Amino acid sequence: MEDDILTIEEVAKYLRVSDRTVYDWAQNGEIPAGKIGTVWRFKKTEIEKWVNERLSPNSRPTVVNMPVQVKNILSPERIILINHTTKHDCLIELADNLATAPQVKDEKELSSEILKREELMSTAIGRGIAIPHVRLSSVTDLVMSVGICQQDIIDFQTIDDTPVRLLIMIAAAYNQHSYYLQTLSFFSSKLKNRELRDALLASKNPLDAYNLLVAD
Repeated sequence: MEDDILTIEEVAKYLRVSDRTVYDWAQNGEIPAGKIGTVWRFKKTEIEKWVNERLSPNSRPTVVNMPVQVKNILSPERIILINHTTKHDCLIELADNLATAPQVKDEKELSSEILKREELMSTAIGRGIAIPHVRLSSVTDLVMSVGICQQDIIDFQTIDDTPVRLLIMIAAAYNQHSYYLQTLSFFSSKLKNRELRDALLASKNPLDAYNLLVAD
């Protein structure tokens, strides 16, 4: 811990948590971090300050309440019907679609980081849903795409053995920590509704699916 710039492994050892935990914290904006190329790095002084703030008896969590408006982050053209059966092919097709949004400035980085995130830990959340997500400096504002799979994705690691059929892909800018996490939570909660999931899977075209998702 003598260097000013730390790796994920060094931070994990210092905090006595797993490398994966530190990665998720960094990816979700819960710990001060930055990227040099594609590698996460951490400033020792910022990590120490972060730890001290959380160990302080007077520390209080910051609550940010920014309502998620689906129509502001999704459009019908970013909903696609997918016929692939493998996770890799589905993620690449959906990332290519998401990259058409003006908020995404680097298509290759988006695809690469989506796949890396999935390799580290499955984004399947059960009920046939996966929410692949990244936060990147090449994204200017939070945006999303939706993939409705016509067949089961056979190689997603799921927590309930239900094959993934719905993909909600979210990309956000680095400075959107709270809104990013709130959006993930919003869709995790919204898609608990079985009638909504069934209706999405039965959608014949993107506009039908869009109208379902933007409805209150």
